[in-house]
Amino acid sequence: MSLDISFKHINKLAIPALISGISEPLLSLTDAAIVGNMAINSTESLAAVGIVSTFLSMLIWVLGQTRSAISSIVSQYVGANKIDQIKNLPAQAIFIITSISILIILFTYPFARSIFKLYNASDLILDYSVIYYKIRVFGFPFTLFTIGVFGAFRGLQNTYYPMIIAILGAVINVVLDVVLVYGIEGMLEPMNIEGAAYASVFSQFMMALCSAYFILKKTIIPLKINFPFNQEIKRFIFMILNLFVRTIALNVTLYFASAFATSYGSEYIAAYTIAINLWFLGAFIIDGYASAGNILSGKLYGAKSYHLLIKLSNQLIKYGIVIGAVTACIGALFYFPLGRIFTSDPNVLSVFYEVFWVVLLMQPFCALAFIFDGIFKGLGKMKYLRNVLLFATFLVFVPILFWLDSLDFKLYAIFIALTIWIIARGIPLIIKFRQLFLPLV
Repeated sequence: MSLDISFKHINKLAIPALISGISEPLLSLTDAAIVGNMAINSTESLAAVGIVSTFLSMLIWVLGQTRSAISSIVSQYVGANKIDQIKNLPAQAIFIITSISILIILFTYPFARSIFKLYNASDLILDYSVIYYKIRVFGFPFTLFTIGVFGAFRGLQNTYYPMIIAILGAVINVVLDVVLVYGIEGMLEPMNIEGAAYASVFSQFMMALCSAYFILKKTIIPLKINFPFNQEIKRFIFMILNLFVRTIALNVTLYFASAFATSYGSEYIAAYTIAINLWFLGAFIIDGYASAGNILSGKLYGAKSYHLLIKLSNQLIKYGIVIGAVTACIGALFYFPLGRIFTSDPNVLSVFYEVFWVVLLMQPFCALAFIFDGIFKGLGKMKYLRNVLLFATFLVFVPILFWLDSLDFKLYAIFIALTIWIIARGIPLIIKFRQLFLPLV
């Protein structure tokens, strides 16, 4: 069995994972860019897309942790040369998580207006948020199905097919966004924000279909659900529960950030929507290398190759810092054109340009935090990830946000608090990793 951690092999995993990883934020970014340039109520529509995207991201990140749990267990069994013992686990895990997603649709759909009032949405922004959500939410089970399949592929050390699926979904979404939002003169009336929602749902459906095709044709993993449950389902559930608590903490951060931005006014939530979606895009670019860390750390841990595990972490630290710095430099180079992609409203642009430099400054710190997130997920150390994020959210982010808000920093308060929150996530993971594995070497 090969335990290759060369730069070439890491990139072979990381670059396709990077491309597939940006599929979900790209859906929201595309919706934001297209909707933000509509002729009618573009600022209010952009704000609504931002609020709904924040809420959907919360749901996806909570239940989408299936990918990390499946990937961790499968990669460890690959490392131990025992893959046949967990072939039926992914199908069982996907069944559980998509069933929960349907229940969530049933419970949130009737209460959409009340949910988005909690984000301080009101008047036209609230109306648009409800319209957009009540369409977009039906893509939720398809997204979770795709995420679960991606987890199985990652565990098998394959990021190529997820990349193909993600590219297809992104292309479909972009084309349909333009057609449905703006319409075709003489053929199709503009559907505005509803068109953006329908475009996202259809692209998510197509990605799910392609995921099922590739996992059945290209791997030994079946999608037929059989019982009894696999012996590892208990460990899978405990991983999910720890990641669930962790993701709730993550989304407390995003909730407060979105709610505070909304309370400042429509131009602030619109500017925040642009900035946070670009931050998500940067995070998912870095996530390509975090995914390589996830995939390889699980395999090396299963093979008990601790010296290579330490070497892998050192390499990924270097790559992460470089990637974060390059991302920041590219953002700085296109500082003003980036804002104009999403809106032409001068008030929104003015607010966005004031704070975007903080988002760029965060990128190297994000790289380290996300890479070690990936490594710990590959190792299956979900409990420690949970504890670190609880600390960073409730003892770091929330107090700093309220303090800076009291000083009337507005969006500065949000993004400075996010930067310190990222640092508080990354440093403890690096320290704990070395404490765990240096003695074993």
